[in-house]
Amino acid sequence: MRFKSLESWLDWQQSLNPKNIELGLDRVKLVYQSLDLPQIADTVITVAGTNGKGSTVAYYETWLQNSGYKVASYTSPHLIKYNERIKLNLESVSDDDLCSAFSVIDEARGDVALTYFEFGTLAALYLISQFKPDVAILEVGLGGRLDAVNIIDADLAHITPIGLDHQDWLGDTVESIAYEKAGILRDEALSVCNMTTVPDSLKQALTDCKSQVVTFSRDYDFQLLDDGFIEWSNDKHKLKLKPPLLGYHQALNISGVLAGLSLLGFLDSCGNKEITSAFKQLSCPGRLQNIETSLPASLWVDVGHNEDAAEALAQALSGFKTNGRIIVLLGMLSDKNPAGFVAKLKSIVDEWWVLGLDCDRGLPVNELTERISSQVNVSKKFNSAEKFVEQAVLSLHNEDIILVCGSFMTVEAILSVL
Repeated sequence: MRFKSLESWLDWQQSLNPKNIELGLDRVKLVYQSLDLPQIADTVITVAGTNGKGSTVAYYETWLQNSGYKVASYTSPHLIKYNERIKLNLESVSDDDLCSAFSVIDEARGDVALTYFEFGTLAALYLISQFKPDVAILEVGLGGRLDAVNIIDADLAHITPIGLDHQDWLGDTVESIAYEKAGILRDEALSVCNMTTVPDSLKQALTDCKSQVVTFSRDYDFQLLDDGFIEWSNDKHKLKLKPPLLGYHQALNISGVLAGLSLLGFLDSCGNKEITSAFKQLSCPGRLQNIETSLPASLWVDVGHNEDAAEALAQALSGFKTNGRIIVLLGMLSDKNPAGFVAKLKSIVDEWWVLGLDCDRGLPVNELTERISSQVNVSKKFNSAEKFVEQAVLSLHNEDIILVCGSFMTVEAILSVL
C-alpha cells in the first residue's frame, strides 16, 4: 500500500493529475474495466442537476433503508470528512475502507493520471460493489455527460432543477447545461424530470433516447398544505406528508423522489402510512439546517452557492418569524457569482457579514466585499471562522437569525470551529 493514512492518500491524489478538473470518461473507463467489478447493485439511480442533488440522494437512501433495502450512496463534495462521500446503509465508510480501496485503484490504474474526483469515484464504485447493495444512488459531481459517475448505466436517471452554475465547464446558458446533464440518460431507460420548467435540450434528449419519463406537474404533483405538510399524487397514489427538510424546494425534491420510487415499483406493495413514515430520521447536513450552539442567536447553515439556491433560501427565510435581525454570513468561491447570489436574497436580509475563505478558489474577504458592493453594504468582515465565532458572541442578540451560506467550504469552516 502506497500510504497508510487517509490524509496522505488524499494529498497525493490532488497532485497526481496536473488539472484539478479534467472532464472526460476515457481515463476512468480504462481503469474501471481493469478492475473487472461485478454489477455494483441490483438497481442504480443516478442523480444529476444543478440544485437539490444532495437532498434527493438523502431522501432516496433514507426511504430505502427504512423500507428494508440494502442501500449505498456516493455524493460530493463532503461537508466535514471525506468519508461522508460514500455511505453503506447510511453509515460513512471508515478510513481503513478508503485506504484499502485507494490501494486497489492505484494498482489498477497503471500509469493513468486520474484526477482527484476520478480516483474517489472509482474507489466508491469498488466499495459499493463489495457491499453488494440492493440499490446504489450515485450523485453526479459536475455536469453529467462527461462526469466520471456516468461510466455506470443507471436504471433510473433522476434530473433535479437546472440553472446556471459551473459555466466555465458546462456552458453559459441553461440549454447548454441541460444538454450536459441529459448525458446520464440511457436508451429506453427510466427517468424523472423534477423541475418546474424543462429546457428544450433536455426535452429533445428524452425524446431521442425514448426514455420512459415522468415529469413534475404532468405525471405527478404536490400541493402545499398548512403546517408544512404537502399532498403528493400520481396516477397510483395520493399521499399527505411533511418533508423533513424546510422550504418549497425541499417539497419539490421529495416529490421527485416519490415519483422515482413509484416508477421503479418500490411503492407498489406499500400502504400510504408505510410510504410516508419511511422518510423518518432523515439527515442531510448543510441544507437549511438549524445548528444548536452557544451563540446568542438562531444559527442556520446552507451550502447553496448559486442564484437559484439563493432564491430558494429567500423563499424559505421569508416564512421565519423573528423580532430580531436576519443576518447572512457569506463566503464564496471565485468562480461563482456573488452579486447574483446576493441579489436574490437581499430583500429579506437586514445585515450582511462576509467571511474570507482560505482554500483553493476561495474569495478573500475584501474581494468578496467588492464583488457584492453593487448590491448590498457589508456590516462586518471576518478573515477566519474563528474570528467570526469570537466576535459574533458580542454582536448577536437572542432573537437574531444568522444564516451561514455561499459554499460547502463556508459551512464546513463554521461547523469545524463550532
